[in-house]
Amino acid sequence: MSVPLEGGCSCGAVRYRLASDPLFTHCCHCLNCQRQTGSAFVINLLIETNRVELLAGVPQPVDVPRDDGSKQRVFRCPTCQVAVFSHYGRPEVRFVRGGTLDQPSAVAPDVHIFTRSKLPWIRLPDSVPAFEVYYDRKSLWPAVSLERLEAAMATASSDA
Repeated sequence: MSVPLEGGCSCGAVRYRLASDPLFTHCCHCLNCQRQTGSAFVINLLIETNRVELLAGVPQPVDVPRDDGSKQRVFRCPTCQVAVFSHYGRPEVRFVRGGTLDQPSAVAPDVHIFTRSKLPWIRLPDSVPAFEVYYDRKSLWPAVSLERLEAAMATASSDA
């Protein structure tokens, strides 16, 4: 990443900067993401929570029910309610919503997931791996991203 990525909500009350490249970028086509975004899919930049610097505002956590009965914590601007990021049970990693970047074209998916519920009119590029459900992280993520994830989880374990 040559320039730190910045983004925020629609009204500007919440602003953030990514302190490094994301670990990995998902394009998720699951029904939960479709329902929560009102769109065909969501682009999520997975990054360590401590590498998401809040520049303005404090997003409010909202626990959103998922089809499997679990909850997903979505962080929304308290003013305009735009979802800025979320996490799925592990607060050490944030899933930053790619559409909230100032320059969303600066990122591209590393993988398409949950394509079993992909809308039929969406065509996926042959150059990006796609999976009906999920994938084996160790087989796709770059070694440096796996090391960063392991370090984030180890730090969280030692803090507990």
